Amino acid sequence: MISARTSRSAILDHSGQTRAMRWVMAVMLFLTVLAAALGLGTWSAAAGLDRQLAGRLTVQLIGPDAARADAVADALKGQANIRSVTVVPRAQLVELVRPWLGDAGLDADLPMPAMIDVTLADGSTATADAAAAAVARIAPAAHVDRAARWLAPVRSFIASLAWLAAGIVLLMALATSAIVLLAARAGLDTHRDTIDVLHMLGSTDVQVSRLFQRRIALDTLAGGALGTVAAMVAVLLIGRRIAAIDSVLVGGVTLVLRDWICLGLLPLVFAGLATVAARIGVLRTLRRQL
Repeated sequence: MISARTSRSAILDHSGQTRAMRWVMAVMLFLTVLAAALGLGTWSAAAGLDRQLAGRLTVQLIGPDAARADAVADALKGQANIRSVTVVPRAQLVELVRPWLGDAGLDADLPMPAMIDVTLADGSTATADAAAAAVARIAPAAHVDRAARWLAPVRSFIASLAWLAAGIVLLMALATSAIVLLAARAGLDTHRDTIDVLHMLGSTDVQVSRLFQRRIALDTLAGGALGTVAAMVAVLLIGRRIAAIDSVLVGGVTLVLRDWICLGLLPLVFAGLATVAARIGVLRTLRRQL
């Protein structure tokens, strides 16, 4: 009489096939975690960009209107739903144009536009329009720019990267299911005679499928954990490189604790997915053979 342990060893290959399955799952999870980290990081950057730019206005006063900067600032401070109004100092503007003008920007006779940074309390279009109208009453030639408007293409591009990463994760999950199905069917073909003996001894299709799905789940979890750890180390190293870049847009691509937890749970998710795929594939194949 064949014991449960003996039957399990006979059906499931613990040598080359098992090792290959684990390495395949390690590679799949490595790529999946990288894609998921890209999606989470870029989505965090898009959200941070929204928080920074929502309700931000820049007022530019050129020529004679530059002398009215203080009057425009006072008018804006008297408006409702305006959180802060700051006139940018000339020294700061000189530093901004220094890469192009050099020390010529230090000349007091050089005409320099006046800039006013405005932060709205609610960021609504109505509040922005009211602020622009207040500026126009004092300086009709002034330019009022909404930061969110001219950075909208950048935000859209970052969001597109996040959705692309989500699509890659979904494709990797589908590919993993396909690999599991192929591995399960290969195992059934290899051990068909042993499975027939188990059926004659009274084993049901569900009991046979449990042997396969248990082995596949363990292989997916073991290989997936290895691939996930390797990917998280790579993401950590890349994150340090990004942190060294002094850029507002690139620096926003960061992962918080919640994101790291999500990445760490991916092997469990894929192991569950592999278990379900193996059960469905094995049961369908066994029913066709009977």
